Amino acid sequence: MTGSIKVVIVGGVACGPKTAARLKRLKPDAEITLLDKGKVLSYGACGLPYYVEGRFERLDALVETPLGVKRDPVFFRKVKGFEALTETEAVRIDRTTKTVEVVSRADGASRTLSYDKLVLATGASPVRLSFPGIDLEGVHFMHHLDDAAAVRTLADQGRVRKATIVGAGLIGLEMCEALASKGVHVTIVEMLPTVMGLLLDEEMGRLAMRHLAAKGVSLRMGETVSALEGDGQGRLVRVRTSAGVIESDLCLLAVGVRPNSALAAQAGLAVDARGGILINPFCQTSDPDIYAGGDCVANACVHDLSGSRIFAPQGSTSNKHGRIIANHIAGLAEPFPGVLGTVICKVFEITIARTGLTERQARALGYDVETVLWAGSDLPHYMPAGGPFCMKLVVNRRTRQLIGFQAVGSGDVAKRLDVAATAMAFQATVDEIAHLDLGYAPPYSPPIDPILTAAHIAQNKLDGVTRGISPGELKRRIEAGDPDILLLDVRGPAEIQEVRLPYKDRSRSIPLGALRERLSELPRDKHIVTLCKVSLRGYEAERILSGAGFPRVSFLDGGIAGWPFELETGA
Repeated sequence: MTGSIKVVIVGGVACGPKTAARLKRLKPDAEITLLDKGKVLSYGACGLPYYVEGRFERLDALVETPLGVKRDPVFFRKVKGFEALTETEAVRIDRTTKTVEVVSRADGASRTLSYDKLVLATGASPVRLSFPGIDLEGVHFMHHLDDAAAVRTLADQGRVRKATIVGAGLIGLEMCEALASKGVHVTIVEMLPTVMGLLLDEEMGRLAMRHLAAKGVSLRMGETVSALEGDGQGRLVRVRTSAGVIESDLCLLAVGVRPNSALAAQAGLAVDARGGILINPFCQTSDPDIYAGGDCVANACVHDLSGSRIFAPQGSTSNKHGRIIANHIAGLAEPFPGVLGTVICKVFEITIARTGLTERQARALGYDVETVLWAGSDLPHYMPAGGPFCMKLVVNRRTRQLIGFQAVGSGDVAKRLDVAATAMAFQATVDEIAHLDLGYAPPYSPPIDPILTAAHIAQNKLDGVTRGISPGELKRRIEAGDPDILLLDVRGPAEIQEVRLPYKDRSRSIPLGALRERLSELPRDKHIVTLCKVSLRGYEAERILSGAGFPRVSFLDGGIAGWPFELETGA
């Protein structure tokens, strides 16, 4: 489009300001009006839990540039060159006349704005559950600056001793650490069996839960909240669940968000069953003159070959959408490729991360998959700063492409997550990943980076060189009474005394160094599962036994470190 263009943008948090700023740089003569029904523009909502925790002292830092300049209407007018209106709500779109009716929340005055192009960046809102007591004092969400300010004030004043968090997703886990750092005892209530149950496979979720429990967090998995109960004066005192009651001074509802798509739907724009606005690769809606981006849209999923869409609200995606929209309006047709559902969060000393498909999702979509569960340190064993972590790869057996990654631990998970996400974006196979020329020095990684080692394991499994068994499969077979399983622990006696699997009646112990001389002690009519701390020795043992003609041998994926279920300790 040539000449001046009039653009109206509804929504002023992430996608909206990004669209306006980028478009003004590309088309300096564009007439851009951004409006938001709130009082605060362009705030970093992802930083709210860290303000509550006390990582930084000024809440205003979330609405400032790195140089400390507040991103307010004056800033956007003088520095970015477009008009920004706060406390101004868009209430109706007339697609025929290409106008937007807006209402001032300050005085109720109504007016109409015309547009050549309209951008909807209306975001999402917290899900409000319908149980009794949701309006009691002490019940909070964590979506806006005011939410963070209120919760931190209560915690700093010592008015919260026991908090219940409903929902074990990203916000719930981040707020768990924030409140615990203030001396608050935290209980998490989650209807799914594990934390981040929609984003992680069971074994990875359970590894995260083990760390939370070690930090004193009470985990109430598989429970639902039925009511919030007060003291008769409007103040929360307990949370009632499907399994009992939890005494609570504060209840944080963190069960997800829903896209704010009512304005779009009223205008006749296409939305999906969950309310996400449907967009094409250029973020155009079903009306080519109306764009949408950020948390209000349904994103295309890179890995889902069925072509379905996912609701994956992320501040990073919102900003990418803003750039795509601005480029397209300015005549630069750069398509948005979709999302992998990449997520990372910090919970106490560990990092939880995922991207692509879980094993459960991949199988539901019809993929024939191979999985790898790797456990170990992010640094060489002689580097004292090394941290342990466990990661899982999900691989398409037919194409050998990596289609899923998950990791939990205190090591440098972020580095491996970003390698995996990049590899998946370019549809890399595990064979290609196995030879990536990654940076190596002892302060940063072992000579062969853990993600390359995991790719090597995947190659070995796909090529029939070795066989592994996942913790979940092993536990299911043992608990089903399968008489065929024999566990062979190839660690030393001191290690076994310290921690071991709780299946003594099915276990044998032969240190790896003695295994070749003691093969005659092992039955050849059993399925022998070899294991050690992280399954490096377990893999070596599997190779020794298989090479000696034992017909059915597997190593335990991830070893003791990757076992997410109960363990035995002590003599």
